[in-house]
Amino acid sequence: MTQPTEPFSGVYPAMTTPFESDDSIDFEQLRTDARRLADAGVDGLLAVGSTGESATLSHDEHVEVVEAVVDAVDVPVIAGSGSNSTREALELSRRSADAGADALLLISPYYNKPEPEGMERHYRTIADEVDVPQIVYNVPSRTGRNIAVETAASLAEHENIQGYKAASGDLNRIGEVIERTRDEEFSVLSGDDFLTLPLLSIGATGTISVAANVEPERMSAMVEAALADEVGEAREIHEDLAPLFRALFAETNPIPVKEAMEIREYGPAHLRSPLTRLSEAPRAELAGILGELEEHEIGVHQ
Repeated sequence: MTQPTEPFSGVYPAMTTPFESDDSIDFEQLRTDARRLADAGVDGLLAVGSTGESATLSHDEHVEVVEAVVDAVDVPVIAGSGSNSTREALELSRRSADAGADALLLISPYYNKPEPEGMERHYRTIADEVDVPQIVYNVPSRTGRNIAVETAASLAEHENIQGYKAASGDLNRIGEVIERTRDEEFSVLSGDDFLTLPLLSIGATGTISVAANVEPERMSAMVEAALADEVGEAREIHEDLAPLFRALFAETNPIPVKEAMEIREYGPAHLRSPLTRLSEAPRAELAGILGELEEHEIGVHQ
């Protein structure tokens, strides 16, 4: 496959934020998680994205999480710093960059649903003011608005806007973004684990992954194989992981992945309200899938 020039490539786990039973952040577990993932060979980490329950963190907590992850690892750290208020996103982006983040992930403005002109102004304002690489995040299921392909292509021309996290589920739309940004220093990253392999086949360069919290080695092996045009090997790993991809979205993210991490003994599955624990039947299914994955090594098929 023909690859664009990419600032971002490989696997970036979308980290969870561990909490104590009193809702305080468990920084010791957070650092342990970060080191575990870095040691597994991922290409970087995303702190305080949607999977990190950023919607329930104060700005001070947000910055403290970024600082803790940056201090714990030597791999690049991306900080989620978006908001539906341009002023608020700009402040949080500045503070995250000052805290040591190597790059920023900016969810498109939610609830107020700006038109394309407002969307572009929002992103350009932040990119003009904060001099670190930035990733535009399109996830209409959470924001209520798609980023227009034309807007994404225009934003890719900005030197600080270097990536697009694709979580629309629309392969045609994502493919057009890839086609229209091939000549830019710009990466398209999968934001849906189950679409990572298909998107890599049409020019995406990596993934910001929920599943990588519990299967970082397999996700890394799949992406590495796909980028090396080892399609058969990549497909086999995808098939191994497909039941996990489905189980991790049986209920609202990050409910299932936190449960998966507890099953793997990576810390308690406590979530801040209004999110609740995973239901009994999906939890049993998830435990079974994780057990099956542990029974054989990566790439070993019987």
